[in-house]
Amino acid sequence: MKKILFIVMAVSIALLGVSCARTAGPVTTPSLSADDPGWVARTLKKMTLEEKIGQLITPRFPAAFLSADSDGLKEYESLVRDRGIGGIILSAGEPYEAAILLNRLQRLAKIPLLVSADLESGTGSKIGGATLFPPLMSLGAAGSEVLAYAMGRVTALEARAVGIHQAYAPVVDVNVNPDNPIINTRSVGEDPEYVGRMAVAFVKGAQENGMIATAKHFPGHGDTALDSHRQLPTITGDRARLEKVEILPFKRVIDAGIQSVMTAHLAVPALDPTPGLPATLSPTITAGLLRKAMGFKGLIVTDALDMGGVTNAFTPEDSSLRAFMAGADVILMPPTPLKVIAFLADSVRSGRVPMSRVDESVKRILEAKARLGLHRNRLVDVDALPQKLGTKANRAQAMKIFEGAATLVRNEGGTLPLAGTGKRTAVFALSSDLGDYQAGQAFVNEMKKRNPGCERYFADGDTGGEALAEAETKAAGADAVVFALFSTLRSWKGTVDLDPKHADLVRRVAAGRTPVIVVSFGSPYFLRHFPEIDAYLCMYRNTPQTQEIAVRALFGEMDIRGRLPVSMPGLYPAGHGLTLDRR
Repeated sequence: MKKILFIVMAVSIALLGVSCARTAGPVTTPSLSADDPGWVARTLKKMTLEEKIGQLITPRFPAAFLSADSDGLKEYESLVRDRGIGGIILSAGEPYEAAILLNRLQRLAKIPLLVSADLESGTGSKIGGATLFPPLMSLGAAGSEVLAYAMGRVTALEARAVGIHQAYAPVVDVNVNPDNPIINTRSVGEDPEYVGRMAVAFVKGAQENGMIATAKHFPGHGDTALDSHRQLPTITGDRARLEKVEILPFKRVIDAGIQSVMTAHLAVPALDPTPGLPATLSPTITAGLLRKAMGFKGLIVTDALDMGGVTNAFTPEDSSLRAFMAGADVILMPPTPLKVIAFLADSVRSGRVPMSRVDESVKRILEAKARLGLHRNRLVDVDALPQKLGTKANRAQAMKIFEGAATLVRNEGGTLPLAGTGKRTAVFALSSDLGDYQAGQAFVNEMKKRNPGCERYFADGDTGGEALAEAETKAAGADAVVFALFSTLRSWKGTVDLDPKHADLVRRVAAGRTPVIVVSFGSPYFLRHFPEIDAYLCMYRNTPQTQEIAVRALFGEMDIRGRLPVSMPGLYPAGHGLTLDRR
């Protein structure tokens, strides 16, 4: 069997010479209802055209260690100090590096920065050591609005401690397409009302604890088999269907007071028939539907403008101008921010863009910053991070969702729970990703603790068919075969489905007389490839927690209560799930 080494690409860039100075006094979590119209009006009145345009732009910055003389740090400082950008979206990194960098940049900013991040699975999805939650489909499987609120609350408190003010979450897309390669488990599920209820609970938890929540991806990215990072998908439903399915959860969160909505790079002919025009660049969809018809008064953020859904047909300058004129307030991740700032400023001077349109968006951005209290205190207490991130109480909330999400879809003949020592069990950990050879190592280790004699086989997307056949032969005669299946949901990948060789292997083994148990650590739809297996357990995501929980579930060491938040076409409806009590 070919072993592909898993290489971790770690970015380690330094921030030497940066003071860890704390803010004076304790850092409190501000309310999102405390407007300061006086500060907004005074600030807007004093701003130059270039400063106003800068407020519209949000580039990506690393949450990594940067040396004081690094070109990267100089570039980021210049964008903040000299170009007056309004915000940054933070990439993954460590808490101290992130907080120190953000404090440094906030000190340089004439107007406080609005810091955002993709926190769909909690602050721990971007900041090491913070609490990591499972994806929203796990929340859908666990079925608790109380836990949804807790997830929003913990995410807000931990993010604000680091210096992040806005979560690009929750995803309110309704995943009705089993072949969706980019939403899938990021969605709560396939029922629009259920998605809306869970999203509202998350939004309340976040915004009642000092963070702006952002519903995405408007008008709905759940019914496509294409990834908008790579190309422009088309949503083909008619207007009535869109209102009933895709748009409904957005209505629910808007009614609940959500502060921000992100538009999507989707062609939606029923809403705007202009050929090849993404919703992000459509005045009919953004200003007409979202702003006017639905009455949304908060921040409208574009999806990242470096994605193929726009870059394949539009230049950075053109897409930025079109998105802004369509009604967006925040231009997210334009590939060439300096050129975009200059182009937008020239467009105002030439009369192509009215100054009133600029003032409209800048005012909204300043109002958001005032509601966050950033005009009074923009810094965070670096020394307080150990008391606020990844606490036992916060992790306990996440663990409730991880455990509650475990969904037993099939259990023919009482295959589960498994017996321990004395049974010959073969365990296959199969990753459909290249280079992820031992994705299931934690799962295999936990299996071995309970069944020391179990045989173990690993493969990734680069493992050849001959090696898989050899492992299959060696496993012949086992009392049970357990497949742990992994396929990472990742931008630009184009699919979240299984490697066909792995699906074939499961089918061949299932055709024999040995009981076959499959655990999905990704898309729940894997079962479509082998509906004849004896037992099927959905965990929805690959994390150390889910691998450990899955083994506990297989051996009857915990109650299983999860319910499918999506249907298995031709097999099981949404809401299906078998109950298995702890033995």
